[in-house]
Amino acid sequence: MSILFEASEINGMKISNRFVRAATWEGLAADDGGCTPKLTDTMKALADGGIGLIISSHAYVSPEGQAGPWQLGIHRDELVPGLQSMSQAVHDRGGKIVLQLSHAGYFSFAKLTGQTPMAPSEVAGFAKGPRREMTITDIRQVIDAFGAAAKRAQQAGLDGVQIHSAHGYLLSQFLSPAFNQRQDQYGGDIRNRARVLMEVLQSVRNAVGQGYPVLVKMNCQDFIDNGLAVEDSLQVGTMLAQNGVDAIELSGGVLVGGKLSPTRLGIKTEGKEAYFQRDAVAFKNQVDVPLILVGGNRSFQVAERLVEEGVADYLSMSRPLIREPDLVNRWKSGDLARAACVSDNMCFEPARKGNGIYCLTEERQNARKDN
Repeated sequence: MSILFEASEINGMKISNRFVRAATWEGLAADDGGCTPKLTDTMKALADGGIGLIISSHAYVSPEGQAGPWQLGIHRDELVPGLQSMSQAVHDRGGKIVLQLSHAGYFSFAKLTGQTPMAPSEVAGFAKGPRREMTITDIRQVIDAFGAAAKRAQQAGLDGVQIHSAHGYLLSQFLSPAFNQRQDQYGGDIRNRARVLMEVLQSVRNAVGQGYPVLVKMNCQDFIDNGLAVEDSLQVGTMLAQNGVDAIELSGGVLVGGKLSPTRLGIKTEGKEAYFQRDAVAFKNQVDVPLILVGGNRSFQVAERLVEEGVADYLSMSRPLIREPDLVNRWKSGDLARAACVSDNMCFEPARKGNGIYCLTEERQNARKDN
């Protein structure tokens, strides 16, 4: 049996294989952030498809932190029953599901929130419209909001939570010199820039206890001018390990102009896969917690090599599972053809129109066949 189908545990959470579904925005939540039957059906399909661990949509922890329309929310108690139905549906199929906790900060959707987006510093050039620098009170309220959201996830029966500190969302902004130009205890060197993330981790841990899995998603690098560098991200990873994080999902890039940099397009060869693996090696050498590697994973052979060589403990995917939610079961059956995803990002177009995320390329290919 391949190492990819070995069972493992993260802080007592038993996972049947080494495949993780990376969080995304499905555009399937209700206007108020509630979990809908369609979103639950998406999670059911992933569980039926054999994925070891599902990480949910990024869920905003407070109203002003909403990133976009039809985004999942976990900012009030009334949302717990819907999340409970979703987690139960996954459990009924033998799956595991972790909820991703997020605050968009600089990239909050002002037209929806009705508030000026707040950020570590009032820097320009990344998006249109005004931003305001967060006060210490703002920071403390956000830290508390993450803890309260984690408690709701636990009450809803989810198997754990993941703190989103990647891709230029709020906690990622604090880590990045490009966004964080503060002169107080939350700015300056990397220990100060990481202070909010460590305090969020402590708030979450205080809310859910030691025996509940708490993961963090973070960038290895920002890949923008004056962004987070790998030397600093390694220090952050070490600090997270020292402060009791249970696993780290390693990603990279910042949301600029509605797209993540570096480009995620055109992953057609094995050489273009796993584009953060070099930094993952550095993390595994220095940071002693389970590592989940996202970014361009498309073929079974590459995934197997990365785990066998100790580059990562788990491999996570998002877009391939939009097109093939049963991809893991297909590979387990012996059909090891690479994922059908062509990495064109067309899957987000229907979601932007309010129809939810799905593989538009597959739909068009099927339409041509029918004609």
